Amino acid sequence: GKWSIRLAMGAPSAVVDLVAVQAAADRIRPFVHRTPVMTSEFLDGLSGMSLLFKCELFQKTGSFKARGLMNGALQAKARGISCVVTHSSGNAGQALAWAARSAKMEAIIVVPTDSPAVKKAAIEGYGATLVMCEPSNAAREAMADKIVAEKGAALVHPSNDPDVIAGQGTIGLELVVQAREHWAGSDLEAVIVPLGGGGMIGGIAVAVKALLPSCLVIGAEPANADDAFRSKAEGKLLSHDKPVKTIADGLKTTLGTNTFPIVQNLVDEIFLVEEDDIASATRSVWERMKLSIEPSAGIGVAVAASAAFRARYPNLKRVGVILCGGNSDLAALGSILANAKPLSAEAMAKRQRIA
Repeated sequence: GKWSIRLAMGAPSAVVDLVAVQAAADRIRPFVHRTPVMTSEFLDGLSGMSLLFKCELFQKTGSFKARGLMNGALQAKARGISCVVTHSSGNAGQALAWAARSAKMEAIIVVPTDSPAVKKAAIEGYGATLVMCEPSNAAREAMADKIVAEKGAALVHPSNDPDVIAGQGTIGLELVVQAREHWAGSDLEAVIVPLGGGGMIGGIAVAVKALLPSCLVIGAEPANADDAFRSKAEGKLLSHDKPVKTIADGLKTTLGTNTFPIVQNLVDEIFLVEEDDIASATRSVWERMKLSIEPSAGIGVAVAASAAFRARYPNLKRVGVILCGGNSDLAALGSILANAKPLSAEAMAKRQRIA
């Protein structure tokens, strides 16, 4: 396989590069969607920018994760392995279950007991085997490692696996081209990406910075799950320092050994978003754009619409926002949306911190 060369003195890690992302795009193309981009005059007005929304909620399995997990599954199959394992709060589990079925492989998914019922049902619907575990990162990883050892399977980590990171980077390849078409030859100036385990922002950062070095890559992270914000600020990989409770259930994961160096070196800034603002932004996208996103996708919209973002980057005009998925527990989401206040830049200005 490829050697990953880590240079001394904190130079960017070469775990994933543009070539790997382009190879992933070719590999997964027969299986995944090239998702559309959409616009909103309402959100343009709130943000003072021209926003282009990349609609990964329309991706296979309802989230961007189909890209990376499909690339991981196909790479495992190429190594002669017939069973893949991952641990997931939902979207990665669904994505690997679907990918394994598409690639004619077996999949075993380790799922925390507190995962949304809709996500557990979907994993089983794609024909994978579910194994339940305690809702902590340590418990998930221990259980997955045990199954890998017993079955001779390949572990496809939802965010830290280099093949997964490369697959998620294909969002960036598409968005650069779609943005240039949309703005009649002008390029993307920034992209705002939800940040949990860092696989999506890691892959997108690698692709976008290689193609458009001056384009900003901005992370959007729940204030209640701020490990990446703190890790970037301190220059070292930190985990959660408190129990994590956020409506953005896809963003509870911490950065990993492969995603942290990319976030450190290629992500320009991380904005933290409070729960109320995630809810407001999610509601606005449902109401105004008619897109049934999950709260983990609303978080980037919250950053784009915030006074803090505009104050920090007053001259930005062309900004991409990744709507990463649409797999909500509708019963839970119903009450979140019902209680959400309308999105307003003023309310958000008071509450944002910047890394």
